[in-house]
Amino acid sequence: MNKKNVIVAALLGIAFLYSLVLSAGATAPSVRVDRGKSALDKLHLVNLAHENNPKRTPGFPGDPKFTLTTSFTVPEDGFYLQYIKEGEHTGTHWAAPCHFRKGAACADDLWPRDLYLPAVVVDVRAKAEDPDYEVTIADLKTFEARYGRIPRGAAVIAWTGWDRKWGTPAYFNFDSEGNLHQPGFSLRSVRWLLRTQRLDRRGALGTDTFGPDPGTDTNYRASSLLLRRHRIDLENLTRLGQLPPIGAYILVGGPINDKGSGSTATIWGLVPPSPAPE
Repeated sequence: MNKKNVIVAALLGIAFLYSLVLSAGATAPSVRVDRGKSALDKLHLVNLAHENNPKRTPGFPGDPKFTLTTSFTVPEDGFYLQYIKEGEHTGTHWAAPCHFRKGAACADDLWPRDLYLPAVVVDVRAKAEDPDYEVTIADLKTFEARYGRIPRGAAVIAWTGWDRKWGTPAYFNFDSEGNLHQPGFSLRSVRWLLRTQRLDRRGALGTDTFGPDPGTDTNYRASSLLLRRHRIDLENLTRLGQLPPIGAYILVGGPINDKGSGSTATIWGLVPPSPAPE
């Protein structure tokens, strides 16, 4: 056999062995390749949701009663399972457009990217010592002067500090006539966010209170204006101080109910790593 034939035979042998490896599929030995940490591994995750506990979760006045009971136990049944009965807007949750608008998109009409948004956290805690405080256009412009323009289609979140009252009567903050008092977004600020497309076809308003509307607005005008197209709202958030003012994202969980007006949810803050100092 001449040199040329030897080379051809060797190549054919290698090809044959390679075909055997491919045909073996899962039976072929695997080789672990350490590619290092991905960008996802470097994210800092913040749970922005309160624990869903009927002993501490305040129900919005008039909402269905929240109950959590044990249906099965390991000693008696071989497995453990609880039965949860609650409204879609119990505890930390999000609202779909059909919550306030007949014929609008419900939870099962939204797209996955509608629930993943750039997060903007506007710190109004000092001003929200006034329980009737309403976030203004000036507040939003002051924020932008310091941190940069609010991204288009963002989740604009008012950090009022109200979550420290969670699980206590102070969270409701009723007056002597039974009226609710909590800070929220002014109607003018919501209109400005929409007009300037900071809230675009998608986007959200969020807060650590019962909702983006001031407690005294029983017509929920801010929410009604917000909840069109594929926009949502985020209610009863917590741990907002663990998010940067700008640069993070929110990811909204919870079941997607058939014709759902929203859902009780675990809402995550995804915080990218800080850039290394030069």
